[in-house]
Amino acid sequence: MSAHETDAHAGTTRLYLWVWGWLLAMTAIEVYLAYIHLAPTLMLTLLLGLSVVKAALIIAYFMHLRFERLSLFLTLWPITILCITLILLFFFPDSARLRELRPY
Repeated sequence: MSAHETDAHAGTTRLYLWVWGWLLAMTAIEVYLAYIHLAPTLMLTLLLGLSVVKAALIIAYFMHLRFERLSLFLTLWPITILCITLILLFFFPDSARLRELRPY
């Protein structure tokens, strides 16, 4: 691999600071959402959406997967979705049970 090809895949300090700034801004938005009174469904939807975007930025830039081959990307995403699905299926019955036990 030539020096030019290596430099094309390296992130600059400016890029990492830009990504870090966006992550910090999204974290501030999440903290703000926790303090204002929104409907739980809306708040959870916004928080989950922001978390997914933050995770994608971290995976792409700080784990350097943005510069990997498409085959690695296509290998990692299905197993990630499978793990998330299994976690949700594992914990969902408990959350439904606890909802019934909550005093109103």
